[in-house]
Amino acid sequence: MPPTDAPDAIDEALYSRQLYVLGHEAQRRMAASHVLIWGLSGLGVEIAKNLVLAGVKALTVVDEELVQWADLSSNFYAAPSDVGVRSRSDAAMGHLITLNPYVSVHASSVSELDANLSDPAQLRRFQVVVCVDQSLKDQLRVNAACRAAGVISGESECAVKFCSAASRGVFGQVFNDFGDAFVVRDATGEEPRSVMISSITKDAPPTVTCLEEHRHDFETGDYVTFTDVRGMTEINDGKPRRIRATGPYTFSLDEENSCDEIKSFGDYERGGYVTQVKMPTTVSFKSLEAALSAPEYLISDFAKFDRLATLHAAFSVLDEFGASHGNAVPTPGSAADAAEFVELVKRKAASLNDEIDEKVAEAFARTCAGNTGPMAATLGGVVAQEVLKAISGKFGPIKQFLYFDCMETLPEPMPSERDCAPKNSRYDGTVAVYGHEFQNLLHDLRYFLVGAGAIGCEMLKNWAVLGIATSEKGQVFVTDMDQIEKSNLSRQFLFRDKDIGTAKSSAAASAVRAMNSEMKVTSFLDRVGPDTEEVFNDAFWESLSGVCNALDNVQARLYVDQRCVYYKKSLLESGTLGTKGNVQVVVPNLTESYGSSRDPPEKSIPICTLKNFPYQIEHTLQWARDFFEGVFRSSPEEIMNYTKRGDPYIQDLRQQGTGTMVSTLERMKRDVIDERPSSWQDCAHWARLTFEELFSSSIKQLLHAFPHDMTDSHGVPFWSGTKRAPNPVEFNPADSTHADFIFAAAMLRAEVYGVSMTDVSRSDIVGEAAAVKVPEFVPKSGVKIATTDAEAADERDNANAGDADEVAIEALIESIAASGELKKLKLSALEFEKDDDTNHHIDFITACSNLRATNYSIEPADRHKSKLIAGKIIPAIATTTAFVTGLVCIELLKLVKLGYTALTSSTDTVPNSWAIAKSAEAVAAEKKETERKLSYFKNGFCNLALPFFGFSEPIAAPATEVPGGRRWTLWDRFDIDEGRDVTLKEFLALMQERYGLEISMLSCGVSILYSSFTAPKKIQERMGMTMGSIASSVSKIEFGPSQKYLVFEVCCNDEDGEDVEVPY
Repeated sequence: MPPTDAPDAIDEALYSRQLYVLGHEAQRRMAASHVLIWGLSGLGVEIAKNLVLAGVKALTVVDEELVQWADLSSNFYAAPSDVGVRSRSDAAMGHLITLNPYVSVHASSVSELDANLSDPAQLRRFQVVVCVDQSLKDQLRVNAACRAAGVISGESECAVKFCSAASRGVFGQVFNDFGDAFVVRDATGEEPRSVMISSITKDAPPTVTCLEEHRHDFETGDYVTFTDVRGMTEINDGKPRRIRATGPYTFSLDEENSCDEIKSFGDYERGGYVTQVKMPTTVSFKSLEAALSAPEYLISDFAKFDRLATLHAAFSVLDEFGASHGNAVPTPGSAADAAEFVELVKRKAASLNDEIDEKVAEAFARTCAGNTGPMAATLGGVVAQEVLKAISGKFGPIKQFLYFDCMETLPEPMPSERDCAPKNSRYDGTVAVYGHEFQNLLHDLRYFLVGAGAIGCEMLKNWAVLGIATSEKGQVFVTDMDQIEKSNLSRQFLFRDKDIGTAKSSAAASAVRAMNSEMKVTSFLDRVGPDTEEVFNDAFWESLSGVCNALDNVQARLYVDQRCVYYKKSLLESGTLGTKGNVQVVVPNLTESYGSSRDPPEKSIPICTLKNFPYQIEHTLQWARDFFEGVFRSSPEEIMNYTKRGDPYIQDLRQQGTGTMVSTLERMKRDVIDERPSSWQDCAHWARLTFEELFSSSIKQLLHAFPHDMTDSHGVPFWSGTKRAPNPVEFNPADSTHADFIFAAAMLRAEVYGVSMTDVSRSDIVGEAAAVKVPEFVPKSGVKIATTDAEAADERDNANAGDADEVAIEALIESIAASGELKKLKLSALEFEKDDDTNHHIDFITACSNLRATNYSIEPADRHKSKLIAGKIIPAIATTTAFVTGLVCIELLKLVKLGYTALTSSTDTVPNSWAIAKSAEAVAAEKKETERKLSYFKNGFCNLALPFFGFSEPIAAPATEVPGGRRWTLWDRFDIDEGRDVTLKEFLALMQERYGLEISMLSCGVSILYSSFTAPKKIQERMGMTMGSIASSVSKIEFGPSQKYLVFEVCCNDEDGEDVEVPY
């Protein structure tokens, strides 16, 4: 059970990654909220799951309909045993209540719902009411009741917000009504931008200029405040001022009275920060009744802009069609029902002066009776995020209709009524959309899922309801090295408390088999990389229908991408960052690969900035993290390495340069002999002296070299621009930050040296440290401090290149060895772990960083923010994960449709077809076919916070043109398979006869096996050798037991002796 001693406390271990998306205030609002969902279809369950994971206080669900076979195509909490026996709400309840111990989930009845709708006081118990897959009549009734519930006491904001959502086949609808005056407290959720400024004029209007290379990224209409401005100190009043962006480095103050106000201020001298301020805005919504006749759309895909009117009309006339068909929707695949429905859509659109796309209306009619997991996941992520917005006021809401479709997934031609007929199967909902023939293709899929974290869990759930890998041929392979931690539970919904500490891949496989017992899943605990190529070997990759990444690092993604290109397998790639998500589909012989384009590398912090001239909290946090790594990890590792290896370690150390060697040995002598602790008091003493050195003595030495009033030859103050003049910190045991540093530093020091801290309290340690007599600081003369990275590099090179006293080095080595202490030592090198709140790691880094920030007058960061930056945490929330995985599965369905997942046929039906000369007409037809296939696929980027949805066709694989109408891409190579290991002579002849190419050079790895300049005797010797034996003897390649291929690189000439550029 969750703790109850602090009603407004947030379980940061559970919500850690989500808090970096929403913030504490929004999380508290959610923890006090009550949401009602009417309708637990697959979409309703998806929304409910996301809200429970997010941490609302209470969730009430209403759905008394008995579970039907078709429900199981998207409702992952319904089982075959529930069909016709249990209500949808009963089927889901047992699962929802286990997702989050802090959320109260209970089921209600339709009669209770009706009573709530007729009593505004009762309805106001809910902050949001969500209608899912309900009739338009019921949606209008609920929306009217929500509006009648009035406004929040003492405010103008609507008391009960309304959302509705529907998933019909491959079409989806979302609608919001948050009342006449909904307050958005933070429209984007982005961290307020803060930049340093170089000038403020008193012009009309006043103009602010930022430092060079410091773009402000502000927009016209933003509000900002100023701090630390010298001269014009009056502007540091904390008052938000509206601006107008005039350039990437300049902006003007936009308020009418700004000019007169600024003129009355003192003149700007130097320094200062300008920081963006998030200002609340009010958004007005129409009721559903009003919005139906005057709709306002949020566009989900600009390529489908012309479909909006058709979809709006189609969703609007479902009730009208049902009125004459026993409340039924059009029969799946029925041409007759589709024709009748299209006429209704036409009439509805005409009443709104709109025209329709009849193909879209027909597809809607033929599929709207069905439901699919990918559509439920996509829409469920969006709707749940909108509910959280309604509760918290965080992020901009959808205003007001959102329509989404994935018509590109539908078979061509569309399946018939017979092919879509139900068979009392858990896949009836999907079959109603795609037909039995398509469904059978899903059953046979063999997919490799790399990663079983948040995206991996959602992916497996979607695959389970789709029926992927449920035939004798089918199989899902999932691998993940990681174990489950508590912070995973808020978004990796297949895991529970009991799973903490177990392997993600095996726990996920077990959970998804419980969802669909027909699904065949094999789990691995192996990293996918060069070291596991005997596990994931040639036969393994060749057996796959495709690969799906669910990874969180670029290096692993690039390796899997390379494997997919090598084996010509499709790759589904995705990622999330808070409310942002992206999807990329990599298609063999069609698109570029994941590695074809990369994001620019992160900007590193200059060394001199870290060491002496920080001006942002990120700098002090990185400095603190570096100190942690050096003192608590690297130094103990070096000592234990020396203990184990002895003289070979010293020889390796010499190779790093004399400067590095001396500093390492001096540090080792200090840690082993001079300052080795034997009691907790020693650890406290060390912490106190370290405090003095880091935050007082080093700062005094810096100011000795560069006094506060120092100027350069032009009279410009040294401490200007990004250089902030520091001040030493005087130790005060009553200051909580000072005490935090002392306590954490002493505890970590004790852990490294194995010193017992049993029964030693924080006050004991701080008190002991306060009693330490600190030597008076005496500045050192002749100390050179680098002010640029170039100077720092020169100092380092000079130190390593200098003639260090060999006698001194030997003396250091002798003193360490002679002490005999090394043999006794058993040190623990501490691996930084951000998610263990008991290990003092984040406590130390937070205190250390904030003390350095105090030195340099930088705004400190609380523990939460420090953990984010120092731990390089990726913010995450379940809503984005659900949305993104839904999009990924939609792309998977397109791969199935176009045959890219078939194992019996290749996308390159003729081996090495690229190397065969083609006519101009054939080349043009090939390009046209590429364009046609590309038009089906969508790479996507979304930001649910804004909200923004952007989709585009994947980029075609760049082609290299060669003579003879030949062209090749990254997917092409020469595949030579003669059923045996051919000789070099046979290989050269084969290339000449089949492709008209003369090999001028042949290499394998780093070795040249054949070339025009190779000695004739060697060439003669190798001509009769097989290619494998040459590679083994010359390149020293060791073949794996299951290896089937060898890769050679060739340089070629054509028949005229001209160089021809070929793959590899």
